[in-house]
Amino acid sequence: MAHYLVNVASPVGVWGIEGTAEALVRIRMPDERGRATSAVAPGWIDRLAQRLGAYFAGERREFAPPFADVEATPFQRDVWAALCAIPYGEVRTYAEVAAMVAKPRAARAVGNANHANPWPVVVPCHRVVAAQGLGGYGGGEHVKRFLLELEGVPIVRNHGHVVSHEWRPALTRSSSGQS
Repeated sequence: MAHYLVNVASPVGVWGIEGTAEALVRIRMPDERGRATSAVAPGWIDRLAQRLGAYFAGERREFAPPFADVEATPFQRDVWAALCAIPYGEVRTYAEVAAMVAKPRAARAVGNANHANPWPVVVPCHRVVAAQGLGGYGGGEHVKRFLLELEGVPIVRNHGHVVSHEWRPALTRSSSGQS
């Protein structure tokens, strides 16, 4: 089965769309090297490349590619489906996504599922943040920050930590023991 790779430039580097004639296999992040194929890519890849370019220009919010059937656990698939339910310009914490997939104690596993996401941006794992900061991102913090700011998520600093507008400090107890 032939594989195709089409590169898309962005302000944080070149992303790659890798797929077959039928479906999207993966999105390569800017730090992942890949040589674009010289063969003519299927029309759906060209359309996704145009849509991804429009997203990076702030002109597009949604994608609808055909996804390849990749190896993944049922939990990973549930998390990826939950990521697609997070609206453009909003974020959720790892714990909130864990609750979305009915596994409220699985926040760390949500992070692992995000890291295994083969379709970043299209399946928006960048919209998941830590309770007190941005959290990790396979492409690096600068790429995650770029994507969130592109979507209008304000990034602020609090006591030296980068936090988003959805960040909520943990409840602290007063000296009287009351919260």
